[in-house]
Amino acid sequence: MRRGPEKLPFPKLIIFALGQLGWSLASYGVGNLVNYFYMPPDTAATVVFPPFIYQGAIAGMLTVIGAITFIGRAFDSVTNPLIASWSDRSTARLGRRRVFMLVSAVPFSLFSVLVFVPLQHFSCQPSLASSWANAAWLTAAILLFYFFFVMYTAPYNALISELGHNPRERLLISTMISVTWALGFGIGTQVYQLQGIFEQSGMNPVSAFQAVQMVFGGLSLVLMLLPVAVIDERKYAAHSVSKEGTIQALRSVLRNRNFCLLLVTELLYFVCQTVMQVGLVYYVVTLLKLDKEVTSVLLPLMFVLSFAFYYPVVKATVRLEKKRVLLAGFFLLTLLFLFFAVMGVLPVRALPYAYAVAVFAALPMATLGIIPNAIVADIAEADGIETGDFKAAMFFGIRAFVDNLGMAIANMLFSFFLTLGKSVENPLGIRVSAVVSLCVCVLATAVFFAYNEGTVLKSLRKKEAPGSGEAGEAAADARTASG
Repeated sequence: MRRGPEKLPFPKLIIFALGQLGWSLASYGVGNLVNYFYMPPDTAATVVFPPFIYQGAIAGMLTVIGAITFIGRAFDSVTNPLIASWSDRSTARLGRRRVFMLVSAVPFSLFSVLVFVPLQHFSCQPSLASSWANAAWLTAAILLFYFFFVMYTAPYNALISELGHNPRERLLISTMISVTWALGFGIGTQVYQLQGIFEQSGMNPVSAFQAVQMVFGGLSLVLMLLPVAVIDERKYAAHSVSKEGTIQALRSVLRNRNFCLLLVTELLYFVCQTVMQVGLVYYVVTLLKLDKEVTSVLLPLMFVLSFAFYYPVVKATVRLEKKRVLLAGFFLLTLLFLFFAVMGVLPVRALPYAYAVAVFAALPMATLGIIPNAIVADIAEADGIETGDFKAAMFFGIRAFVDNLGMAIANMLFSFFLTLGKSVENPLGIRVSAVVSLCVCVLATAVFFAYNEGTVLKSLRKKEAPGSGEAGEAAADARTASG
């Protein structure tokens, strides 16, 4: 009788989580800085970057950068289920997840830099500035970036379910990668500070910004390769090659009602969350009239403080239902967007107000950083127990499809909001973005009320029940391995 997979040792769990730090850092720029680089905020003193692409609206409410980022996210969304299915059905000797991660790591990190290198930097033709050639090159670079992004992250996320052999282990893994995701995001936010340091050394703003991206790209590559090198997937991960084709697996996953409710919730959540991430530097510069470098202090402060709430969030999740804790997180997030919406309106000093908002943001960020990954992993495992076909990558792939669709919608909306006003004198578009995000967050909370966690837990208990055939043997092996 083949024994079940061994419990992943804690040092190797840290190595696995460092892979998340790597891809979080590599994806920060494309996810949060494309608008900043190609459509920067207007300040009274200086122009942050020269215009590399057309800045105005096209077709009424659409902008060039909004269209490009939407196309990139849409492409990301389409490729996620496809690559997830390839990974679920892979029989590679290295491991059905690790082989994809190995192949994609180098081009993923490379294109995280090239997205911010306009075409004339290759051709040495300044006349291409603000041209459609730049827009075409940016579109191609973003599409390639997202292809390799998906090739790494879809298999990586599937390992959350396969390296965790029960709900508590999956919650621990979700907590660890939430920490390292936040660290990667926090390091990424230092782009403004590091850009200023490079500028002080004599670089122009564009070269300084690109230098920061190169440093981040190199660091992220090393971190993404660590799990591939260290973690033996055949030893620690539950292996069950899916027999379903891409379309069949897609239909099977979408028949899961709880998962579909979570998908709608996450779509709405990622719309408002992305607006907050992309818009923070605009809120700081235009609504609070502070320097852009303040953003490099506020975001790390949010994440560092959120770590203090990780332990109570995990304890609350163990004692209560994940659903209840997540709903509380959504309520707090709604209040956070209210604070963004009234920035610069209340008769308070700008800098203390900014710090107060950052402190308040820590708890909802901790809650929403940990629990959703654990819920998806539980749903995927429960579905496998019920259907006999384990396809964790497809669950995470479709979830990523929806998350990226939400980000694409957010980027397109935010670039439109910028056309309504993005200056200190006229910040209307920036304020509208916060109000819209608040409304979307309320809707996400309402949808998630319908999620039924009890049915998921009932399925998971079948695996844990002794004497339940192969499922019982697997559970017994997992308990033996965990000591």
